[in-house]
This record gives sequence, C-alpha cells and structure tokens, in this order.
Amino acid sequence: MELLDKIIHPPAGASADWTIPQRFEAYGEAEHRIWVTLYDRQARILPGRACDAFLHGLDALDLHGAGIPDFHRLNERLSALTGWRIVAVPGLVPDAIFFDHLAHRRFPAANFIRRADQLDYLQEPDVFHDVFGHVPLLTDPVFADYMQAYGEGGIRALGLGRLHNLARLYWYTVEFGLLQTSAGLRIYGAGIVSSRTESIFALESSSPHRIGCDLERVMRTPYRIDDFQQVYFVIPSLQGLLDLTIKTDFGPIYARLAEAPDIAIAAVAPNDKVLSRGTQAYARGLVDQCA
Repeated sequence: MELLDKIIHPPAGASADWTIPQRFEAYGEAEHRIWVTLYDRQARILPGRACDAFLHGLDALDLHGAGIPDFHRLNERLSALTGWRIVAVPGLVPDAIFFDHLAHRRFPAANFIRRADQLDYLQEPDVFHDVFGHVPLLTDPVFADYMQAYGEGGIRALGLGRLHNLARLYWYTVEFGLLQTSAGLRIYGAGIVSSRTESIFALESSSPHRIGCDLERVMRTPYRIDDFQQVYFVIPSLQGLLDLTIKTDFGPIYARLAEAPDIAIAAVAPNDKVLSRGTQAYARGLVDQCA
C-alpha cells in the first residue's frame, strides 16, 4: 500500500515488513533465567490485580515454563484461539508497518530480552514486555478484535495526520488501561502487567487520577514514558472498548481535536468521572462512558 512505500528501509537482516527470525536457539541460559525471574515475580502479584482475561490467557498459552517462549510453538496455540500470530522484530518498527501487522492479526514482538540490571525499567520494549504483557490478552476474542480494529484505524490516522491522537488511545488502553469489574478495578494494560512496581502503583497509590474512559478526553491527553502514569483511564468492559472502536467514526473526532487544546496529563477536566481510591470502590458508580 502507498503508506508502506513511504517508510524508511528496514535494518540489515530484516524483511520488508521488518520481521526477523526469532532465533530461539540462540538464547543463552542467563537470558532464559531473566525471563523466569520476571515471570515469577509477576505471577506472585498479579492474581487479584490483573483481569481474568489476562490470567486465562497466561494459562491458555502455557507461558509458565522454563524461559523465553519459542514463537513457533506459541503461535500454534495463539492462532488456534483467535487467529493471531507473533512476528519477531528487532525493536520498535515504523508506524505504518506496526499498524499493517495489527490489521492483519500479527503482533510484532522484540526478540531480545533486557539485562539483569534492567529488571525494573527498560525504555524500549523487549520480549518480556511484548509477549508476557501483550500476548495473553490476544487469546481473548473481544480484545483480539479490538487490536485488529486499532491497526486498521492507525492506517487511517496516518493518512489524516492524526497519529499522535490515536497513539494516546493505544497508550491509555493497550499499554496502561484499567478495567472495571464487579470485584473492583483490574489491570489489563501491558505496560502495567509486565511491571512489578506499576502493577502495585496503578491500583494502590493515591497519587494518580483514575478517570472513566471517554474517547476524546483520552485522545487529548499526552503521556510520559519515563515515569509512573499520572492518570489512568478505566473502561467498563473489553466489549465496551471494542464497541467504542468499531462503532465510532473517527473522522469528525479528528476534526474536533484539530481545534481542541491538549489536556495536561495530571489535570482533572470539568466532565471527568474521577474514581475514588480503593480497588473495591473503583468498580462502583462508574458511568459506562465507553459503551
């Protein structure tokens, strides 16, 4: 497609779509041990914090095991469940390539893992963030459809020059989203579930605002990549998130956003539905603004 013709060339050794071999056999014992360390400490804190769909995905993909997963074997399970596949990439890829992969139910995942001295923070996503954080929810049919719809919408946003607005939706849902449940707030964002410290902070700290999801509000809110989030947006259900995406004409929204100023990250806007602190209280009284 035309957008793909305009991107920069892939690095040496990568295909035109920026995919590379995972080279599973090249991982050493120390790299597998880092995966196991990261996995074990998340497994201890996520029950009661992560949403059921994520925890079920961990079980369905059998990610519990002995180290970095083999993408080939993982894809056999994932594809059978929702038609998604993981493709290995050397790191962050151009936007057009990323959206094209998502639109065709392919999730780009880095094939490298962080060093032992980077367990708590890594600026560029690695295989643990990408596979442990993102892939379990791709076993859920509703979220799997949302990710495909997001990829299709990303291609349109690039053509309309509104990528920065749509990127905020990804950040505050796919990466750092919170979900309303009858038992209280639960994590579903990959940036939270793959981080020990943010898994605790997102639900238990009194510092950030937790605000009911509103599409235009989210898309007017910038974000930072070098600190804990100052605001989290709460969806009422994964189905609500999907419906929001496939039932909304983003064209008029982009036109309005072109004339609307950004909302400061830590600000509370007049129409915000701010949720009180306490994981049991979050789920009560949240207006379904995303359905």
